[in-house]
Amino acid sequence: MDNPQAWRAQLSHGQWFRQLPAQVQDSLLALARSRELAAGQCLFQRGDPPCGLYAVLEGAMRVGAVSREGKEALLTLVEPPYWFGEISLFDGQPRTHDAFAEGVTQLLWIPQAALLDWLAQHPQHWRDLALLMSHKLRWVFVALEQQHLLAAGPRVAHRLLQIAEGYGERDVAQWRLQLSQEQLALMLSLSRQTINQILKALEQAGVVQLGYGEVLILDAPRLREMAAHPG
Repeated sequence: MDNPQAWRAQLSHGQWFRQLPAQVQDSLLALARSRELAAGQCLFQRGDPPCGLYAVLEGAMRVGAVSREGKEALLTLVEPPYWFGEISLFDGQPRTHDAFAEGVTQLLWIPQAALLDWLAQHPQHWRDLALLMSHKLRWVFVALEQQHLLAAGPRVAHRLLQIAEGYGERDVAQWRLQLSQEQLALMLSLSRQTINQILKALEQAGVVQLGYGEVLILDAPRLREMAAHPG
């Protein structure tokens, strides 16, 4: 059932939504509706027409792409209260990546046409949406820099912290990550063997605890020290 007040409470844990003017929050929630995806269900694929803006309310979304040869590039695994889909809102071009539900997932959906109509009436609020996209762009530049400058260990440590903090969105970090070693390997373009070796070393050092399909961060300050060291 659609429940704007419940949505507001969940989304207010994210920095972008929480910092919006109250009237903008109200307008976005008035346009929104909920969508539920089954585990593995596709929301959209690369090349699909733009369909609107989304936020994760429950569950997680897997964002990436698969080549014709079947090779997967996993960009990120996002959880509440992460927003996504804003690129196609700005340029009206087809989707750049695939988005699949990692498990049963509840989304907030603001349809493209309704959002564009509202923005046409209130053009001053394009900046609010631009801030969402600029935050993602900063993250992309950081990731590209790390790809070239950091050794594998610091890259793993940094990505674990980013996921725990919702890529800068969560106001309270979530230290239990529903994340497999294979997924982490795909995100960082490292072999699963390398990821396994790094995580095992972190576990032996008491920094993380490994479980089936999950990583529990035990010592975040020490992980930050490792992430800050270029290796």
